[in-house]
Amino acid sequence: MGSFPSPMEDPTQDIETETDRRAADRFCTVCRIAKIERQDDAGLWRVRNISDRGMMLSADVPVEKGERLEIALSENIILTGRVVWAEKGRCGVAFDEEVDGVGLLKQLAAEQREGGYRAPRLPVRVKATAATDDWTLPIELVDLSQSGAGFVHDGRFEAGMVLKLTLEGGIRRQAVVRWSRGGRGGLWLTEPLERTDLESIRRLEG
Repeated sequence: MGSFPSPMEDPTQDIETETDRRAADRFCTVCRIAKIERQDDAGLWRVRNISDRGMMLSADVPVEKGERLEIALSENIILTGRVVWAEKGRCGVAFDEEVDGVGLLKQLAAEQREGGYRAPRLPVRVKATAATDDWTLPIELVDLSQSGAGFVHDGRFEAGMVLKLTLEGGIRRQAVVRWSRGGRGGLWLTEPLERTDLESIRRLEG
């Protein structure tokens, strides 16, 4: 069954094999966000723990046993694996290839200390409106993280503008235009989006 037995399984089954497997693994509790790509969807899910052979993820979206996932812990660290159990908003993933779990966490920490680190972003096509005290205009979001977004606009947005942003699904945030050129721009959200809002692109796009 891979690194993570389902909570519904009898933990005494195949006890010698399981004991040997557990002894070889180093489980590390983790609280970070990963970009998960799956067939026809993607989202930001929470990583609960990681070992050399697999990890536990949590997300309030349907997940099927046997489903394949691509897990981007950062722009440089991308893992692949399959779901070996899924229950009550959590799932266990067995990696396609064994990794050095502790080493990966050290590498992630080093990346975050370096300049230019970017939080995971999702490619989206989400309609939204951006409003000032004087006008309201439609825009389209083309990538989205918990605290920022890339967008396409008609050229009237300038860096430094403070906007009231409303996504098509009714999510509202105040945003600041960080940059704008050639009909594209970047927004900083003064209040981060809830991670649960970004668990599924398909759900977000409606």
